[in-house]
Amino acid sequence: MRALYLKEIRGFLNSTVGYIFILIFLVATWLFHWVFNGNFLEAQLADMLPFFSTTPYLFLILIPAITMRSIADERRTGTIELLYTRPISDFGILLAKYLAGVTLLLISLLPTLIYYASVHYLGDPVGVIDDGSTITSFIGLFLLGSCFVSVGIFASALTSSQIIAFITSLTFCYILYDGISLIGSYAKFGKLDFLIQYFGLNTHYDSIKKGVILSEDLVYFFSVIAVFLLASHTAIKSLKK
Repeated sequence: MRALYLKEIRGFLNSTVGYIFILIFLVATWLFHWVFNGNFLEAQLADMLPFFSTTPYLFLILIPAITMRSIADERRTGTIELLYTRPISDFGILLAKYLAGVTLLLISLLPTLIYYASVHYLGDPVGVIDDGSTITSFIGLFLLGSCFVSVGIFASALTSSQIIAFITSLTFCYILYDGISLIGSYAKFGKLDFLIQYFGLNTHYDSIKKGVILSEDLVYFFSVIAVFLLASHTAIKSLKK
């Protein structure tokens, strides 16, 4: 599994496209945080709310781009058959590809800690930023991204086309993040509105952004990851038939 994990990371980082997507992500987050944030420095703001509000939407592009080739490319080139002959289980294959995707997500996210350090030292007084809620928001962002990676792996397992995998992953991620909660916000289902919103990713992400990590939020995120990995496992098992 370790060899496959390293192969996936090298495959992305050896690709110019991989660096381009990461660069676009970092430039976009920088623009939204420092440029489009209503004269951030002049307003002497000491929070990162715009960053944490816009980054999930950037993830909708970045993460499908990271995961679209994970299984779809194996199917297109026929190397998926070679993977089946290795001494690794089907779930081990999925886990290696999932962990590689999460690692790439972390590589993309770590440079944004510079924004936190900048706001911390530019605040008046220094350190006025709410460190607790900022740190938990980064954790929430990582958990959200990890869910998107599991969705991307699932979308990639459904097709041999990277483009279709990208579009499918983007669509599923948007529905999970915004679509479900949007339906619940219309207040058309009475007491079910709250339940519908509860199943939206952004409900639990917003909860963590408040500075407290609740066990129910962790259970929700890990459940979403598990559901999509199990669905991916079912999809790749069907390829053997």
